[in-house]
Amino acid sequence: VQLQASGGGLVQAGGSLRLSCAAEGRTVSSYFMGWFRQAPGKEREYVAAVSWTGGTYYADSVKGRTTISRDNAKDTVNLQMHSLKPEDTAVYYCAARFSRGQFDPSTPEGYDYWGQGTQVTVSS
Repeated sequence: VQLQASGGGLVQAGGSLRLSCAAEGRTVSSYFMGWFRQAPGKEREYVAAVSWTGGTYYADSVKGRTTISRDNAKDTVNLQMHSLKPEDTAVYYCAARFSRGQFDPSTPEGYDYWGQGTQVTVSS
């Protein structure tokens, strides 16, 4: 399956963005979906995840100002971010896990497929 992330861009601090992730070849409802980000010179960092049943999980760094959700009508997984900060600047990646069973959604190794990333830049 190929994942396609979109919605990135340049926004001022305090602004909002909505990222979307679509899967080509299979519906996203088949997958446990996650969002990660990677800033220059830093390791890939977990942002949020949504389970097959709609359970949501957030990194402490974005909790309270970020919402991950499934849009079944559009067959996408969205990441709505508010109150953006310059430190949110990164390439954002969506990831998908097909295998059922327990795992830590914050670990990149738990995911089977990755999108190409979309750049989010927050200016101060």
